Amino acid sequence: MNRIRLLHFNSALGPLDYRVPEGTDVPPGTVVVAPLGPRQIIGIVWEKERLPADEVPDAKLRPIVGRLPVPPLKAELRRLIEWTADYYCAHPAAVARMVLSSGGALKGPATMVEYRLSGIEPERVTPQRAVALDSLQGEQATIRELADVAGVSEGVLRGLVNCGALEPVEVDCDRPFPRAQADFAEPELSAEQQEAADRFAGAVKDGGFAPFLLDGVTGSGKTETYFEAIAQALRNDRQTLVLLPEIALTEAFLRRFEDRFGVPPVTWHSSLKSTERRRAWRAIASGEAQVVVGARSALFLPYARLGLIVVDEAHEISFKQGEGVRYNARDVAVMRARFEKIPVILASATPALESLQMAESGIYEKIDLPNRFGGATLPEIGTIDLTKEPPERGRWLAPALVEELKDRLDKGEQSLLFLNRRGYAPLTLCRHCGYRFQCPNCSAWLVEHRLSRRLSCHHCGHETEIPDACPECGEGDCLVACGPGVERIADEVTELLPEARVAIATSDTLSSPEKAAKFVAEAEEGLIDVIVGTQLVTKGFHFPELTLVGVVDADLGLEGGDLRAAERTYQQIAQVAGRAGRGAKKGEVLLQTRHPEAPVIAALASGDRDAFYESETEARRHAGAPPFGRWAAIIVSSEDEAEAREAARAIGGTRPVLEDVAILGPAPAPLALLRGRYRYRLLINARRSAEVQNVIREWLGALQFPQGVRIGVDIDPYSFV
Repeated sequence: MNRIRLLHFNSALGPLDYRVPEGTDVPPGTVVVAPLGPRQIIGIVWEKERLPADEVPDAKLRPIVGRLPVPPLKAELRRLIEWTADYYCAHPAAVARMVLSSGGALKGPATMVEYRLSGIEPERVTPQRAVALDSLQGEQATIRELADVAGVSEGVLRGLVNCGALEPVEVDCDRPFPRAQADFAEPELSAEQQEAADRFAGAVKDGGFAPFLLDGVTGSGKTETYFEAIAQALRNDRQTLVLLPEIALTEAFLRRFEDRFGVPPVTWHSSLKSTERRRAWRAIASGEAQVVVGARSALFLPYARLGLIVVDEAHEISFKQGEGVRYNARDVAVMRARFEKIPVILASATPALESLQMAESGIYEKIDLPNRFGGATLPEIGTIDLTKEPPERGRWLAPALVEELKDRLDKGEQSLLFLNRRGYAPLTLCRHCGYRFQCPNCSAWLVEHRLSRRLSCHHCGHETEIPDACPECGEGDCLVACGPGVERIADEVTELLPEARVAIATSDTLSSPEKAAKFVAEAEEGLIDVIVGTQLVTKGFHFPELTLVGVVDADLGLEGGDLRAAERTYQQIAQVAGRAGRGAKKGEVLLQTRHPEAPVIAALASGDRDAFYESETEARRHAGAPPFGRWAAIIVSSEDEAEAREAARAIGGTRPVLEDVAILGPAPAPLALLRGRYRYRLLINARRSAEVQNVIREWLGALQFPQGVRIGVDIDPYSFV
């Protein structure tokens, strides 16, 4: 009898065996439908020897229902699923779920009905209909998706269908994407760029696993060099995956890509409509999608002929997933390239210390671009000591920075003010009784967003209106905003420079690729004088007229629960500094700080990156921290505080005693309440020789926990909140 083993998405049950009906071919990797009790589930056929399961007598096996009309998952992808689950202490089912992330794509070829404006004006135009007619210009999608775009009910749109204002269009769900052309617009490269491009293109042409670290200063033209590797992959009829850390960067990248290759690439991110995800997934699985540009989740898609992976801004913390399978896309990308036997390029102006160490040890080949393209020079970086040159009372910008802003405005040049804090103020309190607005679900203050007139929690999304009176003492007109966010800085700029056109660039204001594209267009057309932004503006943007960058609080990143705080601060400020002087005009950067003598601030001001990395490397070596040691975290949570505390104590009380492993905690997490769950944490610091994952699995596997307790494992954590 033909017997198969299925990896399905119910982690609690584990793998299950089934019988294959006569005449049905289901090699490993095949996606099938199988019965489970009264339900039907989706599973992936797996090699029995690689996925242990309880043996069931042949007579008890149930037959699968059938196979789904998608190509089998390749062996290389199955090995990646196994490696990711093993390394990050996750269940293989949780990783496999990311591969089959579009349910619609699994149903096979199909057509569907979408709707678009017909040009016919309805006889009766209600306010909601007017909003819909205005919002849906150029849009075509399902009724549900159009309702989301327009912000109206589906009933309003169905009324527009009935009166002919919206017309149905039958579309092929799997219509092909336009074809990119490797030689559409070949660029003029500098000698340095050409040498790097030739090395990358040669590696793609030759095939085989080849990890590169592309270390180029901001504005050196890293993108153009790896575009030549993409061109070679197109000539070889192989697919390319480009990972970007932020959706907001996608639009600017797409335009550069289209200029080079004639058409936009296929995109993959959370803002896609379900129909777009379906079309992209099937094109990727069939091999028809040539180049895919996406967020970290694009890494697990079932590419048919993958020939190259690029991780742009590879140092970015956004590549680390914080929930579910807590993987780092930068590291998993290298492993996928290894399984697929293809080149992978990690591109950054401020590489992670771990990546530099891999290059130093010879595992990665390091390619340097030390000069800006086209004769542009790196900006001069200066500091403003806020203990000696404080801002005026009630303000946050020092006089020296304000003078430079005025100077740039007079010259018709652009400025950028960076503060990594969304909203208007991080804390609102009552000056009468001292009441502070706190999130009911998290141990965090509510952030005032004056543009939307809301108090918001940036951890769980809880929102409430800003009240007129204090909810504690009832006093009116007594609420005080404490500290600055970007909205407050923008207000200050408007007060000081009333003629300046100010734009706020955060994940709140650039929440979709379309909004990001509009912002970029306005900045490039000179319609913005001063940009006030968070970390979203530290990377990827190229504005030739931007000549001044002011960092409002250079010390901010050194606070909080970032385990790599100094490195992260250096990367963030160096990246935002790199936005200045990218064109013909020279750039200047001013760092407002209370600690100009701090090593990271001094290194930034002197421009001595190597000295900073050397001192940080020695500090890590001394502490046994990555890349010289291993970190792992265990996060215990429950809706019942006592239950979480007892579970954490049980874990701490049974800790293994090993020479090469130190275990700290348990202790309440800095963010002790998150989304209604009380949290405790343990931190593991181990030598490189220690098999940390096996230690954790054996340690936690021997314990039993109440149903309400969740245990999370974070290998190579970045944050300790």
